[in-house]
Amino acid sequence: MPLKTEQLEVSELNLTPMIDVVFLLIIFFLVGSTFSEAERQFDVQVPSVTAAKPLTAPPDQLVINISRDGRIALGKKTVTLQQLTTELNQARERFADQAVVIRGDGEGKYQLVADVLSACHRAQIRNFSVATMLKSE
Repeated sequence: MPLKTEQLEVSELNLTPMIDVVFLLIIFFLVGSTFSEAERQFDVQVPSVTAAKPLTAPPDQLVINISRDGRIALGKKTVTLQQLTTELNQARERFADQAVVIRGDGEGKYQLVADVLSACHRAQIRNFSVATMLKSE
């Protein structure tokens, strides 16, 4: 008994959805360009200023690490207290609200943290914080 076999359909590429999307994009850009032209038709004289600063994001916070043996590092560079004060002054001059994070070793002397806080005070840094960790229970 012979088996009947049917011819498989030949797959064809249907371009209709792609053409629809292209037409929608064309309409979107045509309408968008019409609105931008209408916006430029208004003769508005915007005010001018002389001391405008560009809109920029605030700089990253400075991280001061205080090791157990008394070394103070600003970022990856080891500094003295005097150099730290100078660096903090320069950072504050560049950005008035410069943020500083002070990370002191938990087993180190608290006097070193107090010295760094004093350097922040001398440099007039107001936005500073002391990093801590939660104790695990």
